[in-house]
Amino acid sequence: MAEHEGTAAADRPVSTLRMVRTLYGSRLRSQASFRASFLADLLGQVLIVGTEFLELWVILTQVETLGGMTLPQVAVVYGLGALAFGIGDLFFGEIDGLSAQIRSGRLETLLIRPVPLLLQISSLDLSLRRLGRILVGLAMYATALGLAGFSPTPATLLLAALAPLAGALLFGALFTMAGALQFWLVDGREFANAFTYGGNYVATTPGAVFALPMRAFFTFVIPATLIAYAPALALLDLPGPALIPTWAGWLGLPAALLAWALALTLWRGGVRRYTGAGG
Repeated sequence: MAEHEGTAAADRPVSTLRMVRTLYGSRLRSQASFRASFLADLLGQVLIVGTEFLELWVILTQVETLGGMTLPQVAVVYGLGALAFGIGDLFFGEIDGLSAQIRSGRLETLLIRPVPLLLQISSLDLSLRRLGRILVGLAMYATALGLAGFSPTPATLLLAALAPLAGALLFGALFTMAGALQFWLVDGREFANAFTYGGNYVATTPGAVFALPMRAFFTFVIPATLIAYAPALALLDLPGPALIPTWAGWLGLPAALLAWALALTLWRGGVRRYTGAGG
């Protein structure tokens, strides 16, 4: 009887949630076993984020405001953008490396497994070093909000909590689109990175510094300004420039859902088109 129940449990379909837990858990356990390497990678990420913000700090030592924002307000934008990108890169950053899987022929191996392809690709290299960007971004975001005069209300507290998650979803959609494009492009990783890592640069910079055409592109085509700049305007009750009013800070989550609908459509189209290119 016990043997029959055990066989029945083994034959039971595995839920997607359990697959996610198993795949990500195995990646985390494997990396946690090399603690010195993990700490070195973590420190490297912290230094990278600090160096990136140093560029903005140097600019603000020469001028009083950047895009109409003071240093603490710019730090809110940078911290929120870094936090959102860090979460998105942790869970979806591997997708834009799909071309390497195609060229090596490894994609065929992944396609025959009874696990969603997107889930397999995104979990191939769940690198814990990316936690460094997340931790620095979170610390800068929380500290800068206090220094910038954030006045919490139930609505702004909700936005402050939702904005990093909506931003991470937007970056995840961009990574998925970048990966899907590589079903059509021979080696499109660098081209796709212009939108993912370029989007990160725009997201961590006050949107008012960009010329109107570029601001329109990174708001309505690649909605990078909705990741951190627009929410910062709403959180700090600041007036926005043309095309990015203060209330646009609440558009991050709807934009993320729309971006994921487009990304999944593009991804499914690419998978259906793929006929094999490996060895």
